[in-house]
Amino acid sequence: MDCNTKAYIRASGAVLLWATAASAFKLTLVRGTPWQVVTVASVTSTLVFFGACRGRPGPVSPRELIQGALRGFLNPFLYYLVLLTAYSMLPAQVAMVVNYLWPLTLSILAVPLLGQRLGGRALAGILVSFGGVALMALTRGGTGGEVGAFPLFLALASTVIWALYWVLNTRASGPAPVNLFFNFCFGTLYLAVWGIAAGMRVPADPGLLAGGVYIGVFEMGVTFLLWSTALKMSDNTSRISGLIYFTPFLSLGVIALAVREPIALSTLAGLLLVIVGVLIGGGLDKKPQRSIGV
Repeated sequence: MDCNTKAYIRASGAVLLWATAASAFKLTLVRGTPWQVVTVASVTSTLVFFGACRGRPGPVSPRELIQGALRGFLNPFLYYLVLLTAYSMLPAQVAMVVNYLWPLTLSILAVPLLGQRLGGRALAGILVSFGGVALMALTRGGTGGEVGAFPLFLALASTVIWALYWVLNTRASGPAPVNLFFNFCFGTLYLAVWGIAAGMRVPADPGLLAGGVYIGVFEMGVTFLLWSTALKMSDNTSRISGLIYFTPFLSLGVIALAVREPIALSTLAGLLLVIVGVLIGGGLDKKPQRSIGV
């Protein structure tokens, strides 16, 4: 089996696992609060990345620790708390589609943060994609459920947090698993402090623990390792990156089967607008080694 075939197998595995993330969020949130779910998942991911480092992260400079502390605040602490709070208040299909706006959010933030210009193509893509979100908001996701302004704002805010994290992550030095190990160490610490200050605890609920571990392994952990190794093994990363476009459509199928949400035509239309807008604006070619958020 050649390297390209192995790369496609690994990338396809990551896509299939990411497609289950939205359903895993929604089903686990039935058993616990966003903080409880994120805390279990973050502890699990920390162990996954520790194993990926072979238990030897190596010497780390004070500067790297400071960067890890900042990245850990954004992800997993802030990003997943905001994202899962949105999931707890929105239909899974709506929250999932909105989450795919992050490449365009990155284009907007790149103007003040990276000094880039926002061209006409990017602006057109932003308008098309946000039109898809507006369609879902106006039709309430087609599910008959409530699509309130606040949870929709949280879902949009999560894309901003992820884009900020992406910018910081591109400037990180050292092996990615090691960087992520320290990110999640700090993120778990922030979650623990937050929980203690608020008087929260994680109950010994089998469903909550199983769901949190699944999310920690397959949304935040192993999928990153599969995706990153696939990109390194392939001699055509654009083809590998193109597989990510299957994720939201597969995710809708999993939501329909696992969460038993009827997939509305307005959701499909909104998703198509979001994806078309992302393609117009530059695509997902530079998707980071994400724990996608999907």
